[in-house]
Amino acid sequence: MSTYRTEQSLTVPARTSTEEQEAQTGLRAAIYVRTSSNSQRFGYSIDEQIRRCWDTCKKANWEVMFVFSDEAESGRNTERPEFQSMLDRARDRLFDVVVFWKLDRFCRSLVDLVKTEEELDELDVGLHSVTEFLDTTNPVGRFNFRNLASAAELESDLTSQRVKLGMYGLARERKWPNKRPPLGYEKVDDGTLHIDTAEAKLVHEIFEMYIQERSMPQVAFLLNEQGKSTKQSEAWCRQSVGKVLRNELYIGHYQIAGFEADVEEYRILPDDLFGKATATRHRFKHVQTQMDKSRKGSKAKRIIDEYRAYQNGDS
Repeated sequence: MSTYRTEQSLTVPARTSTEEQEAQTGLRAAIYVRTSSNSQRFGYSIDEQIRRCWDTCKKANWEVMFVFSDEAESGRNTERPEFQSMLDRARDRLFDVVVFWKLDRFCRSLVDLVKTEEELDELDVGLHSVTEFLDTTNPVGRFNFRNLASAAELESDLTSQRVKLGMYGLARERKWPNKRPPLGYEKVDDGTLHIDTAEAKLVHEIFEMYIQERSMPQVAFLLNEQGKSTKQSEAWCRQSVGKVLRNELYIGHYQIAGFEADVEEYRILPDDLFGKATATRHRFKHVQTQMDKSRKGSKAKRIIDEYRAYQNGDS
């Protein structure tokens, strides 16, 4: 996820007359590339995207000033480190055009895409896709741009829907939808879960330890002190302990992709042990609720008293 700057002079290969007419020479370019975990399987590697974008800049005689690279980042929003860096450099007016391999590498959300295009347009920064015809400097180009943006958003939504449907189908068969089952289980060949005896014992210990210590950070500290690690062989922390304590699969409640069922063979803990830990986690909620109600009551009483005093003062 690095930002590069180059002052390298680019050699321009021979171009046809059509290319000469379409190209605006002498522009300063910023290359933006992105991969997500899924896209890497389909040939959209960072290096390949950069190579294609760089070749396009050379053909157009554009000087590459920056390369912004977001790896394993979703395109469904703009909260990506290098994307934001690109916008910051654009606001500093350090380049004239953003070059990317494909529109869905740049952004998938139509709303975010249009907002970004409008902001860059105000900064006199154009957009150029290597694989799609984009020219956002004229009304027809902007119309084409938004049509492509709509198609990119539709493709993203359809992909998300297919993934959810696939997960729901697996859930109906009590199968686990990814390669990493929770602590206490192992995934067998048919996709279902099998209780791992040693890990199940650790799950029991974590719940009993928390009920006694009443502190997730303290439980994490004790587990690390005892040399016990998480499912991913990492050190324990407050968040990882909390994830175990909140997992209702330990009492056989299976809930994936909107599908819910009680699967007794997945049960590791008795209801009372899970219930005690849950009550301990929620022990401050009732107090906070009562405090909030008390504050609201006091505020309402104060407002009424002030209003009555105001009326008495006027009479």
